[in-house]
This record gives sequence, C-alpha cells and structure tokens, in this order.
Amino acid sequence: MPVSPSMAEDLAAAIADLYEAAEGTMIERIRAALAAGIDSPVWVELKLAAVGSLQLAIQEVIDALAIDASGAIHQAVAEAYNRGAQAAVAELGALAPAVAAIPAGAPVVDRLAQAVVADTGPVHLRMLRQTMDVYREVVARAVAAPALGAQTRRQAAQSALDQFAARGVKGFVDTAGRSWELRSYVEMAARSALGRAAVEAHSDRLGAYGVDLVLVSQSPEECPLCRPWERKILVRTGAPGARTVQVEHATVDGRTITVRVAGSLPEARGAGLMHPNCRHTVSAYLPGVSRIPAAQPSRGTYEDSQRQRYFERQIRKWKRLEAAAMDDTRRTVTRARARAYQARVRELVSETGLPRKSHREQLTTAR
Repeated sequence: MPVSPSMAEDLAAAIADLYEAAEGTMIERIRAALAAGIDSPVWVELKLAAVGSLQLAIQEVIDALAIDASGAIHQAVAEAYNRGAQAAVAELGALAPAVAAIPAGAPVVDRLAQAVVADTGPVHLRMLRQTMDVYREVVARAVAAPALGAQTRRQAAQSALDQFAARGVKGFVDTAGRSWELRSYVEMAARSALGRAAVEAHSDRLGAYGVDLVLVSQSPEECPLCRPWERKILVRTGAPGARTVQVEHATVDGRTITVRVAGSLPEARGAGLMHPNCRHTVSAYLPGVSRIPAAQPSRGTYEDSQRQRYFERQIRKWKRLEAAAMDDTRRTVTRARARAYQARVRELVSETGLPRKSHREQLTTAR
C-alpha cells in the first residue's frame, strides 16, 4: 500500500479542530461580555472592570486546549507512524510479517510529536494576547464612535468585533514569510509532522526488508514543486542526483536490472515533494516486477484547487462573523455571504470535477 502525507490528513484535521473550537469559544465569550448591558450608561466602566475576569476565562480555555492538544498530538503521531509502517507491510505481503503498533511515548513518536508541540506552543500566547487586545479595542471604539457622531455604541462594537472574527487569530509566520490564520497554521504544522511520520515509518520498514527503490505516483492538480518527481523512481536513501543503477531482480536470483533513478527520496522531499497538502504517494519499487503507470489526465489544475481552498476559507470566515453577530439582522447578512461562497464552490466542482470537501467549509464547535 503506498504512503502519502494525506494518509494522516484526518489526524491533522482533528488537531486543528481543537484550536478552531477554542477560537470560536473565545469569540463567543468576547461577544457575550460586550453585549451584556451595552445600553447602560455605565457600560464602559463595567467593561473595563471586567477585563481581569475575561482574561481568566480566556486563559482557562487556552489551558484546557494545551492539555487536550498535547495528548492529541502524541496520539496522532503514533497513529500516523503506525499507518506508514503497516502500509509498507501491506505492500511487501508475505515478505514482511505484521508489526506491532508503536504506542505514544515511544522515542520515535516523542521526537516527531515534539516538533508539532514546538511549532504550536507560541500559538497559545498569541491567542490570549490578541483576544484581550481586541476586547480593549472594541471598548475604545465603542466609546469614541458616538462622541464623533459616526456610529452608535452597538454599531461600533459590532464593527470592531467583526474585524476580529473575520480574520481570526492571525500572525503566525512561516519560514517563507507567509502569515497564516490559526486553524490553517495548526493544520499545516500538524500535516507536515504527521506526514513525515508516516513516510518515515514506511521508508524504515522497506529498508528493513532490503527494498531500496520507491516510485512516486501521479496526483491530480499537482503543484509545481511536485510535478518534476511524478512517476519517477527514487532511491530510498543515498546520494542525490539522477543516474542509472544496476540492481538485482526482485524475484529472480542472479538477474540484474538497469534502472534509471531521478534522485533520492530525501532530495525530492527537500525540493518540495510530500509537502503538507501533497496528494502524491510513494510505493515500493520492485525491479523487474513493478511498472511505471501511464500518465493520467487531471480533473482540474493546481490553480483550481487553490481557488477552492480560498472559497473554503471565506465560508469559514463568514461563519465566524455570524457567530460574532450581536443581532438577528447581522446574523442574516453574514449567513447569506457564507451561502454565496458555498454556491461558488458548487459551481467550481461542477465545472472542474474537483471533489467537494464539505468538512473544510464547517466551523468546529466548542467541546
């Protein structure tokens, strides 16, 4: 059975769900705190006096998240590693006996899990800081706007809260300098580590049974980073660079096969293959037995898939705005905008044949 980072996609989504649920809870708590007594003449004094209580409430959400996320990350890495190992066993069949599952807490799992924990650790501090900054900003704008005659207190509070709900908790910058929203960042970090766990386990298991060559699949809507490696044979470990190698036939003793390899698996991964959203798979290549499949037409383009991802983010944004709405009129408007973007997704998948991923259009509710 081939291995791919997508093999652990559901595990990464479950981790990201925890963060999205926490973000939704924080937005709801800010909305409820601001809405309470908003027409009172002493509303400003009440809101400023409540800063400490709100901060404690938000910190409780983040503390619970940190505990849940740490456990979920370790369990997810263990499961991803085991899926990769079992995929190799399934490929090799009778050559490789079944392997015992590696539990969370094993050294190899802890090493990979700590990479995710390290990437998501700073997220918790930023969640608290941005949430409290937004609360103070909303109060300040709600005070200033009526004095200037521009908006009522409720309108000003809603406008400032909308801005936060629309963008969510942001500011997570990757090594390429790109800024990510909370859920996208956590899911990217988790997919990267979990995909690495599955691919590493698969490669280790193949190596244990003397399989040194792997074959990269063709994937629909492939990105420019992956395209050069499609349908190519790679050495599992070793020096980079394309070359011709002489290897023993997989089933005939004493027979040698000439194989053209495009480079090494670490080289391809370093160049972008198997990135967090990659749909390519890597499978064992058995000289003289395995065949390189014919090229298949794609359902759509990489750009089409990126348009779909944009629409999905917009749907989630407007659903966050609906959750932040202080009155029914605002809720109706935001719900309509979310449905408009859902209609655009339906049009896109109808035109291109891309699969619709409805779960990526949903907000995870608090648990």
